[in-house]
Amino acid sequence: MKKLLFQFDTDPNPAVFDTVVGYDGGADHVIGYGGITPDNVKALVEGAIFTRAPKDKKNTAIFVGGSDMAKGQTLFNAVQSHFFPGFQVSVMLDSNGSNTTAAAAVAKLGSSGVLSGKKAVVLAGTGPVGQRAAVMLAQEGAEVSLTGRHLVKAEQACKLMHERFGVNITPMETVDHLARAEAIQGAHIVLAAGAAGIELLREEHWRDNPTLELMADANATPPLGIGGTDMMDKGINRHGKIVWGAIGFGALKLALHRACIAKLFEDNKQVFDAEKIYALAKTMA
Repeated sequence: MKKLLFQFDTDPNPAVFDTVVGYDGGADHVIGYGGITPDNVKALVEGAIFTRAPKDKKNTAIFVGGSDMAKGQTLFNAVQSHFFPGFQVSVMLDSNGSNTTAAAAVAKLGSSGVLSGKKAVVLAGTGPVGQRAAVMLAQEGAEVSLTGRHLVKAEQACKLMHERFGVNITPMETVDHLARAEAIQGAHIVLAAGAAGIELLREEHWRDNPTLELMADANATPPLGIGGTDMMDKGINRHGKIVWGAIGFGALKLALHRACIAKLFEDNKQVFDAEKIYALAKTMA
């Protein structure tokens, strides 16, 4: 029986990246739908849960994606609201690669040093990757701050993470390089999660920071988010800091994404959100 992965994307067009990884993760067919919302998803879910016998439902799975994490989380919840005993399929949430990218980055940081009890700063963290990385760091016992250009947006992101995960993260407004340099004073961990091609820290702003131990940058498009690093860095020691670049931990991100897809087809009751994806990442790091 064919393994079918239904890709429900909150954006108008399903992400090609997610389609490719769906196939690489073991799906025989990936069927993408764009512009999916809680209001129009019911019929699609019913088509997935009613068509195969109980023993065969493990061969059908649903992947929720898109660029907006809040919309993705809402859709993810809506999909599951249409399940009932005996009629459900496995489902995964990875809006904008947020869960798998954040999980890979934090898992690699954790493999390079201690996270618990440390002060961590997620730069430009209001996007999907930054939010989920902040959550994972907080769940590891770090004291986490999240920066954004606008305090209101940072506060809203922290509020959403508290509501979903019960973690307390401190919002910070950082409008320029100097403000971000000030934000990392006293920090032990820095994770840059800004948009592609946007430099968040210059090398001189972190090079001589006496407390800084671990850094990761999720940006692979020059200029990088953290100046003076390389996207290929794999736990490289730079000025006494252990650095992970986007490609450096990207191999784990892709392997993790594929592994999650494969596990969706093990049975029909798998639910992969941040917690389960991060737990798997730590076993693979």
